[in-house]
This record gives sequence, structure tokens and C-alpha cells, in this order.
Amino acid sequence: MFAIKKHIRNSSLKFWSFNFILSNINVVSRVTVPTCSYLPKATSFMRFFSHVNSSMSRNYHQMRLIPRLSCQDPAMNALILPGSLNFWSHETVLKWFHARRFSSPSIELNTEKGVVRFRFGQEIGESGGQTKAKHVVKKFKMSKKAKLNELRLYRLKAKKKMRSPNPEVRIRYKLEKAKRREAWLIEKLRKFEVPKAPDEPHDPEILTEEEKFYLKRTGEKKKNYVPVGRRGVFGGVVLNMHLHWKKHETVKVVCKPCKPGQVHEYAAELTRLSRGIVIDIKPDNTIIFYRGKNYVQPEIMSPPNTLSKDKALEKYRYEQSLEHTSQFIEKMEKELEEYHEYLARKRKEEKS
Repeated sequence: MFAIKKHIRNSSLKFWSFNFILSNINVVSRVTVPTCSYLPKATSFMRFFSHVNSSMSRNYHQMRLIPRLSCQDPAMNALILPGSLNFWSHETVLKWFHARRFSSPSIELNTEKGVVRFRFGQEIGESGGQTKAKHVVKKFKMSKKAKLNELRLYRLKAKKKMRSPNPEVRIRYKLEKAKRREAWLIEKLRKFEVPKAPDEPHDPEILTEEEKFYLKRTGEKKKNYVPVGRRGVFGGVVLNMHLHWKKHETVKVVCKPCKPGQVHEYAAELTRLSRGIVIDIKPDNTIIFYRGKNYVQPEIMSPPNTLSKDKALEKYRYEQSLEHTSQFIEKMEKELEEYHEYLARKRKEEKS
């Protein structure tokens, strides 16, 4: 692979010349140290040798040749690497040596406007081509004073639009603000979406008409009930139903406040979570549930895939705000249409 020639010119100093020839690469790098009769001391020779070595390391052919040679023969590493690094591991030294000596990016000379400047633009990749340098964007942190000035500017712009003599500017400003709030509320409500667990196999019991009538009369007479308020159906409601079913066969679920048709949604959701049977739904939004003949109290009475009491209240507030915002958007859009119709009628009157 390579040959080493030894020449001794003086008794005090020994000089070496290396001829590196790689068979599988059409690159030949030759570094020859001439006879240095003019160097009086070994220190001067070492300075000269380090200078030759540093100039050699910046050569592109040498950059491709030496890493491959160093991986093939350990004797080559002892000749190329510095003596102070011989006690390190083979891989660690090679990684350090490659990063230190052979990872230099390309330098571009810019002479625009009569000024000479150097730019380190692209690095040389493993395949020999050039890759674009990655620009790291630093995050600019605004000061407290700058944030206050920016808020004041936004408030001034908002005041100008609110106090504009043109009604269309005022309506459009309110409409854009309401749409931004609507998008924000929808994004907030997505966090409260609970994935529904797969339904477990459940065999609903078949009740006769007489049994249903008896259970209905029993549920109406008894005073035990579970309230479903503004939070809707959450884990606490199902827990209370199981606690009532310890001593009673039936339980009333009173839904207040309840929108038209929402009581049927509550009934379906509670049936899925509690495995109870709906006996009757009254006009005053009251549902009568029967626990079943083969009822067994579960170990975990509050289902894990439901919201807590605090989360349910927070969700209700966002839903109320979204409902009012949607109504306000409809109102503003209607006002904008009426204003455009007014302008069209006014233009027709002026033309006529």
C-alpha cells in the first residue's frame, strides 16, 4: 500500500520521506522532506515539519486520502497523527483529527462596491459535493417597553376603527374580532374531547309491559334523584347513579337546564356509561333508569373516559361563549347586508 524510504544524511538528525500510494483511488499524495543542512537544531526541523503537515492537511486530495488510509492501516495513524494523541482510542483520535484538520468549508471572495470580503457559504459533503450551510435563526426577545408600545399601537388602531364615521368599517372590525374569538374557542374546546372507549359486550334485559309499568310507578313515587346541571354528563353523575342503585332499583335523573331535544342525548350517554335501562322520559326533562335484574356494582363506579367536575364546568363556559359569539357573528353579518342594501337603494335614488 505505501512505502517508507529512510535517508540518513547526518549522524545527529534523521530525515524521512514518505510516498503514499492508494491502489483503489487515482490519487497520489507525496510529501518529501528535503535534506535540511541549513537547519542547525531539531526544534527548527519540527517547526518546518509541522508547517508542511498543516499545508498538506488543507489540500483537497489529502482530505479524501488520509481518512481512508488511517482506517486501513494502524501504522499509518502513528505516522500521521500527533504523538500526544497516541494514547487515545483509534476512533476518537480519527474523529478529532478529521474535524480539526479536514472539515473546512468553502470560502467565497466578494468584491462588491470595492470592498473585499470573505464568506464561508457552503461545506463540503461526504460525496465531495457542496451542501448549503444551515442558518440558525436567533429568537429575538422583546423588552417590556417594546411590548407595551406594540399594545398601545393596536389599541389606537382599534379605537380609530370603532370611532370611524363609516358604519361599514365599524361593522367589519366587530365581525373580524368575533371570528377570531370563535376560532380561538373552537381550538379550546378540542382539548376537552374525550376519546370514547370501545363498547363492552352488553346484553340488555327484556322487560314486559307489566314490569315497565310497575318500575315506572315505583320510580315516580320515590324521592331519590340525580341532578344533571349545566356541566352535563360527567363522571360524577354516573357515580351518583351507582350509589343510588345500592338500595333502590330505580333512580330519577333530572336535567335542568336542558335544551329542547337534549334530554334524549343525555339518556343515550348515561345508558352507555352506566349500563342502565331507560324506563320513561317525562316532559319535564326527567329520566327514570332501572339498574337491571342482574345488576352488579362495578369496582370503578366513575368511568375513566369522562371529564371531571372542574373540567366539565370549564367546557360549559367555553360552549356558552361560543354560542353567544356565533349569534353575534350572525347579527353582524345581517347588519352588513342591510347596510349594503341601504347603499344600493340610495345610489338608485340619486341616479333617478
